[in-house]
Amino acid sequence: MLYTIHNSDMTVTIDGLGAQLQSITAAGGTEYLWSGDPAYWSSRAPILFPYVGRLTDDTYTCDGRAYQMTRHGFARRTEFSVLTQGKDHITLYMEDSEESRKLYPFAFRFDVSYVLEGNTLVIVYAVESRDGRTMFFGLGGHPGFRVPLEEGRAFTDYRLTFAQPCQPWQVLMSENYMISGREAPYPLENGVDLPLRHDLFDRDAIILKHFARSVTLSAGEGTRGLTLSCPRMRYLGIWHQPKTDAPYVCLEPWVSLPSREGVVEDLSQQFDLVSLEPRQRYENRWTVTVF
Repeated sequence: MLYTIHNSDMTVTIDGLGAQLQSITAAGGTEYLWSGDPAYWSSRAPILFPYVGRLTDDTYTCDGRAYQMTRHGFARRTEFSVLTQGKDHITLYMEDSEESRKLYPFAFRFDVSYVLEGNTLVIVYAVESRDGRTMFFGLGGHPGFRVPLEEGRAFTDYRLTFAQPCQPWQVLMSENYMISGREAPYPLENGVDLPLRHDLFDRDAIILKHFARSVTLSAGEGTRGLTLSCPRMRYLGIWHQPKTDAPYVCLEPWVSLPSREGVVEDLSQQFDLVSLEPRQRYENRWTVTVF
C-alpha cells in the first residue's frame, strides 16, 4: 500500500512494503528520487535492517548458533503497518515474527518515521528491544537520487560537495564486495568536492568514513539539488549499478559495515554493530533537503 504526506514545499510517497520511499517531489514538480527503472536498478530507497550489505556465505552466528540472512537484511521485504499518520508525517513499523526469528533471533519493533519540515524530509529509524538479552544489529539507508535533476544537464555536470573540508578514508572492498580489511585516504577536490563519473562505481560502492556528515548533490550553475545530512551515521556509501551509465546516484548513510571477507561474523563480536540492551530503544535520524 502507498502512503502520501505533503506540505507546501514537498510531496513524499512511501510504500508499506519495506517502508521504502517511492517519490520525493518538490512543489515545482521536480522529482528527486530515482524511479526504480529495472534496466538499471529496480529499487528506489530500501532500508537496510538488521544488517548492511553482504554476510559471508549469507551466514552469521549468534549465541553459538548459525543463521542465514541475505544481503541488506529482511526489512526491505517486510510489509510495515501504520502506527501514526498526519498530513505531513507518518510512522510505520514492523515487529518480529515467527518467520523473522528464523533469520534473526531477537524480539523487537522497528519504527520508520517520515516528517516534512519545510523543504526538508526527516527520516527517523527507531529500534526497540523486546528481548531479554543484548540485541545486535546493523542499520542504514539506501536512497537513490536522479542525476541529472534537470534537462540540459549531464551526469558528469554533478558533484558531491561536503559541508566542511575533510579527509575521508575509503573502506576498501574485496573482489566479492566484502570488507577487505584495508583502508586508504580518499582525497577530495579542494578538500570538499567529489565530481561524479560513471566509472567511479566500476568496483561497486565507495564507502567513506571520517567524512563531513552533510553532503550536497548539485551541478555548477544548475538550479536543482539536494543536501543529505546524517550526523550520527558512521559511514557513507556512494553507488550506482557498476559498469553502467545509470542516471542516478545512491547516497547511503550507514551505521555499520558488511561482513569481512572470509569471516562468518559473530554478531556480538562485530565492532560496528549497534548493541541494544534489553527493553531499551535506539534512535537515529538523517535528512534530505531539496532546493
